[in-house]
Amino acid sequence: MNFALTTAQERVRDAARRFAEQEVAPLARDADERGEFPLPLVKRMGALGFLAGPIDRGYGGAGMDYVSFALVYEELGRADSSVRGFLAVHAGLVSLCIRDWGTDEQKQRYLPRLATGESVGCYALTEPNAGSDVAALETTAQRDGDAYLLNGEKIWITNGNIADVALVFATMDRSARHAGLCAFVVDTRAPGFHREKMPGKELGHRASDHARFVLKDCRVPAGALLGRSGDGFKVAMSALDHGRLGVAAGAVGVAQACLEACIAFTRERRQFGRRLADFQMIQAHLADMAADVDAARLLVYRAAWLKDQGLPTTKETSIAKLFATEAAVRAAGDAVLLHGGRGYSNEYPVERYHRDIKGLQIYEGTSHIQRIIIARELVGREG
Repeated sequence: MNFALTTAQERVRDAARRFAEQEVAPLARDADERGEFPLPLVKRMGALGFLAGPIDRGYGGAGMDYVSFALVYEELGRADSSVRGFLAVHAGLVSLCIRDWGTDEQKQRYLPRLATGESVGCYALTEPNAGSDVAALETTAQRDGDAYLLNGEKIWITNGNIADVALVFATMDRSARHAGLCAFVVDTRAPGFHREKMPGKELGHRASDHARFVLKDCRVPAGALLGRSGDGFKVAMSALDHGRLGVAAGAVGVAQACLEACIAFTRERRQFGRRLADFQMIQAHLADMAADVDAARLLVYRAAWLKDQGLPTTKETSIAKLFATEAAVRAAGDAVLLHGGRGYSNEYPVERYHRDIKGLQIYEGTSHIQRIIIARELVGREG
């Protein structure tokens, strides 16, 4: 086994690190406090080739391998989970999904604009009564001549209020459950497409744009269907395989940021006449955190490498997401504790890491759902 990054991968990582440290991190605290996504960063990510990393160059992408793209997610996660979350949705759930399932006309129409940031994408799956149970979708699609009419409600749609393109999942037949689901590429300016900010204030990812959609006889052309009628569940799950890799890599970034913050703080902070870093109990926390970060990183890189080989990665990606997010939750909790009263204030970024990481543990499949996916891959399903 060769654990070394290639020269090309190192180049991508270094570019992502410079961008994260010099352009993302300085905006993170203010964006979090204001609850506004830093939109100027979108086209900067496009110029750097991050918005459509693994997309073929013929469609405007950077042609990255998946290990390189995981490195981008990781570096952004170190700086700001809201920016990293934007990319996981825009690129992982939308662009890569259109690449995998779209017609050539759909690819030519959407992918180049998504790659530059001229268009922003969002993924509209979650509903008030359908999240983990995708087959329970209540949004309907009804054929109407050369078009479809979409009716229903979507919630917690990341990028929803700033998106130009939405992947909307609906059912043609609720009684058919999974077999009735369809996916549509929808222009958010379409008549009958209504959106608004989610009510309340988020625990974390406060700079992310979270929207509620209401579709009332939203008319979309027949050519908006992504894949075939009834392929919606397969489309959704394949997209989540891409997105979960971004979540897992982002969680590694959060955990790494927590470790770095704790090392710096415990070296500087003195109590009882000694550095905090010299107390064995503190050292034990740091050692466990470092071991978790390394293990999570290797699981993410394995899942990304398998994708690069064209091999199935559902189980490995779920393992990476499960372990990396749980490890980052532990790291963030310990980071706040080790910072003491300072960790309880947004004077130090560990407070934001602690709030943000809970979202990574929940969205694109909670830790409970990841365990179900992994177990089914191990033992199969009877009958």
